[in-house]
Amino acid sequence: MTEGGLLMFAYRTVFVSDVHLGFRGARAEEFAAFLKRIQCERLYLVGDIVDMWALRQRWTWPLTHNQVVRRLLKLARHGTKVIYIPGNHDDSLRPYAGMELAGIRIAKQAVHRLADGRQLLVCHGDEFDLVVQHSKLLSMLGTYGYDYLVQLNRVVNGIRSCLGLGRWSFSQTIKKQVKSACTFISKFEEVLADEARRRSLDGVICGHIHEPRIDRRADGLTYANCGDWIERASALVEHADGRLEIIDVEALLRETGWKPDPTEHPEHLSIPEVAVDEEGVHAH
Repeated sequence: MTEGGLLMFAYRTVFVSDVHLGFRGARAEEFAAFLKRIQCERLYLVGDIVDMWALRQRWTWPLTHNQVVRRLLKLARHGTKVIYIPGNHDDSLRPYAGMELAGIRIAKQAVHRLADGRQLLVCHGDEFDLVVQHSKLLSMLGTYGYDYLVQLNRVVNGIRSCLGLGRWSFSQTIKKQVKSACTFISKFEEVLADEARRRSLDGVICGHIHEPRIDRRADGLTYANCGDWIERASALVEHADGRLEIIDVEALLRETGWKPDPTEHPEHLSIPEVAVDEEGVHAH
């Protein structure tokens, strides 16, 4: 469908995670463009939307990150129910669970009922990651190493783009070749499926490990991971009939003719002003 000449995509529900606003490698411009082109009843922000760890290390907040915030607020104002479930990189928001900030509801976890009646646990997933739970320092050190890997990857992909080649990911290649990484991902999925089973639910939707995936398991449970907005641009969507699908947003945006703006410079920009009063939080 089109709206004001803009090609739009309608879904019952959209789930996104691991945008990492404030991190130099965040693909915020693509995320803002995606938000501008979707219509949905509910939008779940499934953790690590803002990267507090990266902001503490080095403040990075370009215009595109402001655009993401404004478009999220606009969706909330125009009737989309926006639910923010913090992850380990934005865990400072967890104490606000149960509150509504500028029309966005904060929740530690949620149970989402699909159109076909299935009930799925929605959580970031770090709660079930033993490295994060028992050694935050080790987890943060891993994040800093990942930062440098992403920066190197950006240089390589810049060269590949000039040569007319597609994107390539160091970390994805490493994950596929290192047995321990594959074992971790498999164990992560198993632990989350066990939690859904314990709660008598039909499955789980999560983020955290940057691996977009939908798996209808042999035991009937559904495991779905939203992916991320660093190594790839992916979202999990629910269609009107309850069917789940992983969307390659980069390909979707190409379909609309969208192209990134090469003139955007992060050093000139600031975060949006937020006013707080007795009735709540209001962004301007």
